[in-house]
Amino acid sequence: MTMIEPTSTLADLVTAHPSLARELERRGLDYCCRGARTLAQACATLELDADVVVRELVAASDRQPVEAWTTMDAVQLVGHIEATHHRYLWDALPRPPALLDTVRGVRGGRHPELHEVARGLDELRADLEPHLRKEERVLFPMIRELVTAAAPPAFTCGSIRNPISVMLTEHDHAGELLAELRSATGDYAVPEDGCASYRSLYERLEALELDTHLHIHKENHALFPAAIALGES
Repeated sequence: MTMIEPTSTLADLVTAHPSLARELERRGLDYCCRGARTLAQACATLELDADVVVRELVAASDRQPVEAWTTMDAVQLVGHIEATHHRYLWDALPRPPALLDTVRGVRGGRHPELHEVARGLDELRADLEPHLRKEERVLFPMIRELVTAAAPPAFTCGSIRNPISVMLTEHDHAGELLAELRSATGDYAVPEDGCASYRSLYERLEALELDTHLHIHKENHALFPAAIALGES
């Protein structure tokens, strides 16, 4: 298991210690789209003491069980991502807009940031839903074929690196949209006059962010490298 050290990359830390995803999120440390950075580099950017963060992460990771996805092969990981993260997004993405409309109807006059949240949420949904379809209809079947085909398959797109490159770019954009939503909501801080619906909206959006970050991490740093290795073996 990867030791928790300042020289560890954020991606390696979450792969070895999945329970640390929330700890990194809480500190604003991006382990999915910018997971190649070391903990020391990421802490320096945010003016955090890397040694202090290491001690806190070690304490948080104690006695946490290894999660099954960290030992899955490429086909198993595809199935896990579809059943866990894709299913979650297909269910979760349509829900906040209706709740947001309710909150805006009551609080929009006093909280104009809700209009920015609405715009960001529309952009995120328009970005993620086609992305999920491309993975489910194109990339994931290609990965399964790489594993099950008797001979190396010939794909119309050429190397599997090509669709993966597109997915990586789209992941970066989704990460930017999530960051914009967090900024627009003031880190999902419910205002003093916020009602139960307001709180529920921000809780849903923050949960969506956390799940999507972990989803992107699993693809960027586990599934995609495995698929590229299969395609070049």
